[in-house]
Amino acid sequence: MQSREPRIAEVRRDTKETQVRVRINLDGSGQAKLATGIGFFDHMLDQIARHGLVDLEVECAGDLHIDGHHTVEDVGITLGMAVAKAVGDKKGLVRYGHSYVPLDEALSRVVVDFSGRPGLHMDVNFTRATIGALDTQLVFEFFQGFVNYALVSLHIDNLKGVNAHHQCETIFKAFGRALRMAWTVDERAADVIPSTKGCL
Repeated sequence: MQSREPRIAEVRRDTKETQVRVRINLDGSGQAKLATGIGFFDHMLDQIARHGLVDLEVECAGDLHIDGHHTVEDVGITLGMAVAKAVGDKKGLVRYGHSYVPLDEALSRVVVDFSGRPGLHMDVNFTRATIGALDTQLVFEFFQGFVNYALVSLHIDNLKGVNAHHQCETIFKAFGRALRMAWTVDERAADVIPSTKGCL
């Protein structure tokens, strides 16, 4: 069996609002180094690393004196850019991934398709406006930024939940696990792009 090149990517994205660096190893072990300035957001990014079994480094110097919007959105954008770079031509990918994750009373479902077409469908009614220093409206902005640049179709549904922390954590854990499934290499089709079109 032919050995594959490590699927590692590093992306820097600088604007007048944020300076972001993301490094990702899709074949890692779940290690994370995170510094966005928003503690709960770092906690959620850690869920992606741990449950996606990726090594993830995220640094962001953002305009938090205004609010967290640009930081959260731009991290999503830069993470999407890094993932797109790391998966490359998508040969051999399982392509689709899904996961249900519970946490006490909360239950979320995430489904992803590395389709080459950006699309976000998110049905989450958070029970609180903020979790720590994270405005819950920004969770949508993070995932919108991600799908626009990773070029994936992403469906996120919080099926049950009363505690907003639990709602959010189940979403990010399920997201990590769905990604892990989707970007796994299917050795039976290792040199095949998983589409009847022959491209993604």
